[in-house]
Amino acid sequence: MSKYWLSILLCIGLVFIQSQAELSLPDYMSDIVTNGIQSGGFNGPIGKVLSEETFDHLMIFMNGDEQNIVKDAYLYKDNFGEKIKEQFPKANNGYQLKELSDKQEKELEDILLKPMLMVASIDSMDVHSQEYKQQFGHLKEGVSVYDALKLGGEEYMNKMLSKVNIQMETMGESTLRIVAGNGVKLEYMKLGCDVDQIQIQYILSSGIKMLGIAFVAMIVSMISAFISSRVGAGLARDLRKAVFEKVESFSSHEFNKFSTASLITRTTNDITQVQALMVMMLRIVLFAPMMGVGALYKAITNSPSMTWIIGMILVVIVVVLVIAMVVVLPKFKIIQTLIDKLNLTMRENLSGVLVIRAFGNEKFSENRFDKANSDLTKVNLFVNRAMATLMPIMNFIMNIATVLVVWVGAKQLDLGHIAIGQMMAFIQYAMHIIMSFLFVVMIFIMVPRASVAAGRIYEVLSTELSIQDPKTPKDFDEDKKGYIEFQDVTFKYPGAKSPVLSHIDFVAEPGKTTAFIGSTGSGKSSLIHLIPRFYDVSEGCVKVDGVDVRDVNQHDLRERIGIVPQKGVLFSGTIKSNLKYGAVNASDEKLKEMIKIAQASEFIETKPKQLDEEISQGGTNVSGGQKQRLAIARALVKDAGILIFDDSFSALDFKTDAALRSELKTLMKKTKNTVLIVGQRIASIMDADQIIVLDEGKIVGKGTHKELLENCEVYKEIAYSQLSKEELANA
Repeated sequence: MSKYWLSILLCIGLVFIQSQAELSLPDYMSDIVTNGIQSGGFNGPIGKVLSEETFDHLMIFMNGDEQNIVKDAYLYKDNFGEKIKEQFPKANNGYQLKELSDKQEKELEDILLKPMLMVASIDSMDVHSQEYKQQFGHLKEGVSVYDALKLGGEEYMNKMLSKVNIQMETMGESTLRIVAGNGVKLEYMKLGCDVDQIQIQYILSSGIKMLGIAFVAMIVSMISAFISSRVGAGLARDLRKAVFEKVESFSSHEFNKFSTASLITRTTNDITQVQALMVMMLRIVLFAPMMGVGALYKAITNSPSMTWIIGMILVVIVVVLVIAMVVVLPKFKIIQTLIDKLNLTMRENLSGVLVIRAFGNEKFSENRFDKANSDLTKVNLFVNRAMATLMPIMNFIMNIATVLVVWVGAKQLDLGHIAIGQMMAFIQYAMHIIMSFLFVVMIFIMVPRASVAAGRIYEVLSTELSIQDPKTPKDFDEDKKGYIEFQDVTFKYPGAKSPVLSHIDFVAEPGKTTAFIGSTGSGKSSLIHLIPRFYDVSEGCVKVDGVDVRDVNQHDLRERIGIVPQKGVLFSGTIKSNLKYGAVNASDEKLKEMIKIAQASEFIETKPKQLDEEISQGGTNVSGGQKQRLAIARALVKDAGILIFDDSFSALDFKTDAALRSELKTLMKKTKNTVLIVGQRIASIMDADQIIVLDEGKIVGKGTHKELLENCEVYKEIAYSQLSKEELANA
């Protein structure tokens, strides 16, 4: 992941911007409801313009220090400018607010809150109402309330406004701000201002800001999703490449540790699980805590009296999710193993379909596959059903949370501790917190499955290779080019008790053919596999071109060898692409020459597209003999100094076998290749320059065909079991 550090940091930054943008939306919504709708666009006690009369009335309710601060904040004007008069037609002279810092504005707001509320309460009273008569009915005619308050002093003021003071004390800060804002609204109306237009502008302004923030959040979310998807896809690509390259470097020993089905699952399904988790981590794991912590902070700051609801809901969610995790998590570890089993069953059924049909065991295979499929289905259904129940439970919990917030919020509204908009914002914050918590826990439910998958991938990547290149590889001895030497070689498979080959000694020379024959299980193929270093010897050494194969790079060693395996393997593509597999730059003339030697010309020329004829996966659209001849031609096209034929002629008829060996002998005289042939048929190897007879992993005979017929009982038994004395004599 280190190569994606910049993208990951960018993704973190974008997710942070998205979370902050989404967290700010409830605040704007709260402002629109509380200030825009409930307060008519007036969100505090500070008026931009105040009449001289109102200004004087406000001063009555302040002490000396407060009066000085307010006077410093406003500038008296005998005649307002055109811009002010346009907005306030009835304003001729009065006080205009200066430019203030945030700190000064907050200080002024705290000072004006109570005076503006007092002035608004007095001015809004109907002089003919019973309430007015009870409070101010004792005043003489011609004496205003403000004159009486100004002359009576603080004690008189408290006595006259006792009811107003009591009402203010019962009001919460939120209600005080709304009432004070209404005081500014009344002042603006007296000055001829269109307060409806101010309300519309306030709502439009806040709405446009909300739209802008939502648009930014959307764009940032899209970019973040794009980057996280690229990081996830890039990680999956790199993992697949790493796993594939690692598997390519496996020796046969490592291949025995992992089944083909398991390796396919690890390269596909397991990496997909890791990719999905990576995308989710960059999107949800980063986003959810930012949203959750941010929403919790906002909820506590704006409505501390209701945060206990969130705590209670989170406890319920934790209990539900812990139960779900305890039930579901063990099943995730089983799923990947069951997928392996399903793949294995499927591969065996497909590769062995002819055998299954031949024995009439279709029903058995169907039942075997059905069991593997049913086992996986049952576990997946259990997991998916358990996870599916979480969402309705969470929806129920969130709805209960909403009801609780409204129920508790109604009481807080009545007490004036919060505004309607704050309650609505709190509901959204509560939903953010609950959903963020749910997302994080759901990620932790995903982690075990991805962790199992990652462990399986790591198991492949961390497998120590039993066959490795030397730190300081040696060069081949060109004076001994083509020589293959086995010096007291003993070999046993990893974990085996007894060796497959014991004390093998021989030399294969360039320009000559060395053949190996023996009964099944005598170690012929195992011996051949030691030359290209598919396995390493247990004792002794194998030398190619004068150098121990363990002292050179595997790639360099195998570049000098052309191998035709027992089972001819072709790749999907064309005949030409298969023939050029080991020699990309081979010319068409070279291909045709080797095709002729391999006795493949006859059937290739009958194809409509000849060399460009399509070869299906595994070469299933050609016969076994044709496949083998193409495999032989491919090895010859490589033009390697050493040619190994591992029982490659068994799929050929005697006539084709003889013709091919004749052409091969002619080619060897010209190219001086070292040829090694593993054979089951005496006819295929009797003209070899050197025949090595193996029995139970030991050399029991070495020489030409005639020499072995005379002095090797094992060879003689094999020969007489296949050909008559006359045929052997006239070989």
